[in-house]
Amino acid sequence: MKRFVQGEHRGQGTLLPQSLDDYVSDTNPVRVVDVFVDELDLVKLGFEGAIPADTGRPAYHPAIMLKIYIYGYLNRIQSSRRLEREAQRNVELMWLTGRLMPDFKTIANFRKDNSKSIRGVCRQFVVLCQQLGLFEENLVAIDGSKFKAVNNRDRNFTSAKLQRRMEEIESSINRYLTALDQADRQEPAAAQPKAARLGEKIAKLKAQMKELQAIEVRLNDSPDKQVSLTDPDARSMMTRGTGIVGYNVQTAVDTQHHLIVAHEVTNTGSDRDQLSSMAKQAREAMASEMLSVVADRGYFKSEEILACHDAGITAYVPKPMTSGAKADGRFNNGAFIYEASKNEYICPAGEALIWRFSSIEKGLKLHRYWSSKCQGCALKSQCTPSTERRIRRWEHEAVLEEMQNRLSKSPEMMRVRKRTVEHPFGTLKQWMGATHFLTRKLAGVSAEMSLNVLAYNLKRVMKIIGTNGLMKALSA
Repeated sequence: MKRFVQGEHRGQGTLLPQSLDDYVSDTNPVRVVDVFVDELDLVKLGFEGAIPADTGRPAYHPAIMLKIYIYGYLNRIQSSRRLEREAQRNVELMWLTGRLMPDFKTIANFRKDNSKSIRGVCRQFVVLCQQLGLFEENLVAIDGSKFKAVNNRDRNFTSAKLQRRMEEIESSINRYLTALDQADRQEPAAAQPKAARLGEKIAKLKAQMKELQAIEVRLNDSPDKQVSLTDPDARSMMTRGTGIVGYNVQTAVDTQHHLIVAHEVTNTGSDRDQLSSMAKQAREAMASEMLSVVADRGYFKSEEILACHDAGITAYVPKPMTSGAKADGRFNNGAFIYEASKNEYICPAGEALIWRFSSIEKGLKLHRYWSSKCQGCALKSQCTPSTERRIRRWEHEAVLEEMQNRLSKSPEMMRVRKRTVEHPFGTLKQWMGATHFLTRKLAGVSAEMSLNVLAYNLKRVMKIIGTNGLMKALSA
């Protein structure tokens, strides 16, 4: 093998460094993990085993287990079995743990038993980012994305899916029974083997039907009429025209450095009820009195926008086009101008739509307006096919109008939202792989998501201020 770079012979004796520390450079991210965990108050964060028991076999210190997990998620090693192997062969992990090699069950139990504390560690790092002045813009983008659970789609049941499955089994049973009748009319020598096979298939289908009937009982008792057999907290959700069994992860991302300042794992498919909750969590994490949030149309809900307004949070959420009037070539509600001083609307023909009455619908107080001159109006065909055009107005409609005016003056906000919040989700899903979550139930999934978010934020801050800069900030 001439003119190639040559390696050493495997049997050649070498003088290796005498300490593991010589294998780890001063700017290695593993040193950041070591300093960060050592500076945490694990007792205050509530980690189990942070105070050792007086009797029994000594346990691993939770700091060691936490270091293993943070290192693993930084390097896309989320499985407890893979972390066990890495602890036995990875020099960086040996340096980090002092050559301790816990088994996979111990590693997995740590994540399972300390879900709340792990989420607290993630929040603690966000507090550090705030202290470093990384949230100066006071603007966050909020968005949600669906992440797959370990629950297969075939092991998730809704009322429609269960009914369809039962109908398919009944159809198959009837088909096999017909075939069995035909076999009985044939010669005994040929009929008996075929009848035995058909009988086995029918018995299996009847057993499946009993299982589905038992699931139907659980389904009727479930509040949201869904049952997942592998992960009981996972739910079927719509995403980009297809279904997915998983969780809806909400994030609030800083627009300056794309750091995730707040996150929440939910098993509700819709984003409509998440705006004010995520905005308040983001403001608390950033320790800011003033905060602006931007989100897409999926977050538009009158009560949520009012809650943000009452909390002093400035929201930018475009209104979805739900009216069919514009699609039909008729005037939509935007063509009617409200005059607050007179409490009436002016229609495109210049007529006044006056207040008629108020009513409560779905907990909202709505005012009704219409004009008695619609019948003779020349623009009626462009306005409404009904007797008169009626306008509904929410009692806090001024808050929504104020927000739409802000958005009209700042059209770039939606571009800011897209370039801010889509990047972290794409990165996290690439790290997590095709299966996304490895754990089950909401508590375990939340801990797993917090470790992913912590790893993401650690990498972002190391990129912004450098490894040495972050270690100095942690030690300060």
